[in-house]
Amino acid sequence: MASGNAGVVTGLTAAALVTVGVLGWQASATADLGRGERTVAVSSKVPRDVKHPEALPVNSGGGQRVVYSVDDDRVWLVGEDGRVVRTFRVYPGGIDPAPGSYVVSSRANAVTATDGTQVEHVVRFAATPDGMAIGFSAAVNGALPDADTMVRTGGIRETRADGDAMWDFATVGRRVVVIR
Repeated sequence: MASGNAGVVTGLTAAALVTVGVLGWQASATADLGRGERTVAVSSKVPRDVKHPEALPVNSGGGQRVVYSVDDDRVWLVGEDGRVVRTFRVYPGGIDPAPGSYVVSSRANAVTATDGTQVEHVVRFAATPDGMAIGFSAAVNGALPDADTMVRTGGIRETRADGDAMWDFATVGRRVVVIR
């Protein structure tokens, strides 16, 4: 009978180790959600309605979210019902986030950007491997980046009006879906 109990104990121990391993893997997969790191892969290029370039791309996720197309330099703010609340053009800083699903990790009312510009309504959702933040913001003076003199940053600039809309919509924890 003692050897039978040893087999049961060995089996239970093995099952416990597998369970702990799976739970550890799940915890590590979601541990970075609060830091805005990529969590779910999204198709790199989603179909567009060429007759209506402002239309929300299909297969860009579901539910309430911000959709950002790095190829089209456009953002869509999507409400709970799946309808576009607002869409607008943006001006990237030269460092694009990888396609995927992120969450807004932090916000700042006003800061000095890495290019020295005073910006407001900063909504951060990703970071480069070397730690440069990627997010949306609006220049306080209303200026938009000039491609010829632009310093490479993770800042995605918006007009002040669009920055106000993003600030109101994209609170910490809001999903940001990046597509091509």
